[in-house]
Amino acid sequence: MTGVLPSQTIERLLADGAIAADAALAEGQVQPASLDLRLGGKAWRVRASFLPGRGRAVPERLDQFAMHEIDLAPGAVLEKGCVYLVPLMERLALPPDIAAVANAKSSTGRLDLLTRVIADGGTEFDRIGAGYAGPLYAEICPRSFSVLVRPGMRLTQLRFRRGESRLDDAALAALHAAERLVSGEATISDGLAFSVDLRPEDGLAGWRAKPHTGLIDLDRIGHYRVSEFWEPVRPEDGRIILDPGAFYILVSREAVHIPPDFAAEMAPYLAMVGEFRVHYAGFFDPGF
Repeated sequence: MTGVLPSQTIERLLADGAIAADAALAEGQVQPASLDLRLGGKAWRVRASFLPGRGRAVPERLDQFAMHEIDLAPGAVLEKGCVYLVPLMERLALPPDIAAVANAKSSTGRLDLLTRVIADGGTEFDRIGAGYAGPLYAEICPRSFSVLVRPGMRLTQLRFRRGESRLDDAALAALHAAERLVSGEATISDGLAFSVDLRPEDGLAGWRAKPHTGLIDLDRIGHYRVSEFWEPVRPEDGRIILDPGAFYILVSREAVHIPPDFAAEMAPYLAMVGEFRVHYAGFFDPGF
């Protein structure tokens, strides 16, 4: 079977030792097509983002980049605008035909909490080569809000893949014709593009992160008032003006439908207007 591996196969990888962890897996950590990764017990404040490079281990590079070590056990504040490296509890010994791709969990992305996974010998963020054996690390940079973290928190997830199964544009167009992937006209070009709804029925196009806010404890789900951290974005005459450097969550004009035998991943692409990051494309892959 090629494509993204389902939970049943992930559980077999765990049973076979291809995935191991410093502590027993938590409930719900194995998702339908991914594995949540947990923060370990310490972090390093680093002076810059980095990749270890081919043939180099992450600890070797810490001698160059680490500023100080932080104990996460009692809870630690990761400050807005700073970069941190955290060892993850999970480690891999993948078979030669299985690779992995990491991405931030959706709740992490909604907080503008840049989180990327790196591995020993890595030359790309969030890409784990087939057959990789070794530890995993999370690079974390809070860009809009300072956050409080503890060991065991799950900010990223790992999807395992055998072979290549991404649909090209012709196959994606055929799938849309058969299943109607989005409402309205489909824009297909190296994936399926979404646009921002600038004429929403309720007048609300999304939210903009406030520049000066309090601390967010990531364990307090549903605890904070939206108004403490976000301000509404309402278009005027079908347009909005985006502030350079600000973080926005905007509603898409299209509603999305994913057939049950397919999986999809959201992949950012840049349409640069000044310094704005304004577009996303969704790539559809055969799933289970």
